[in-house]
Amino acid sequence: MAGQVIQGDEEEALSDINVVPLTDVMLVLLIVFLITTQVIKQAVPVKLPDVRYEPTMTKPENVSLTVRNGPSGTCEVYWGVTKVTQKELLDRSVQKLQKLIDDVGGVQNVNEENMPEAHIRGDVNTQYKCVGAAIITMQQAGFQRVGFISEPPPLTGYRSE
Repeated sequence: MAGQVIQGDEEEALSDINVVPLTDVMLVLLIVFLITTQVIKQAVPVKLPDVRYEPTMTKPENVSLTVRNGPSGTCEVYWGVTKVTQKELLDRSVQKLQKLIDDVGGVQNVNEENMPEAHIRGDVNTQYKCVGAAIITMQQAGFQRVGFISEPPPLTGYRSE
């Protein structure tokens, strides 16, 4: 009888699945999956959404800046049509905000509606460092809203739906 029990245990042991090779295969597949997902993720072409141009009301107190590349890798910044350096840009911006504060009767009266904005027009070939420097200078001066002026493609218009 003892022999029959041993024979039954051997039959059960032979019919069990060997889990070690299955685990090895699953680990290899997991590693391959992790590697291929990183490669696929970086190689996927993406189409960015189309920009919808909406006209904005420009307030007279807004600052209009133009930024473009200068000679030999320098940056040129224009306040309206006057060429300014970064220092002059900061000084003019601070003076503009100080005048606003004086006109409205103090900082406590400055609100969203009377706060001027800085609108930057950047040439399409302008280096990012030039535009970035203008943005940082305006933010350092205290301008909370800095936007970009763009030109819509030809033959397009604004349509309200």
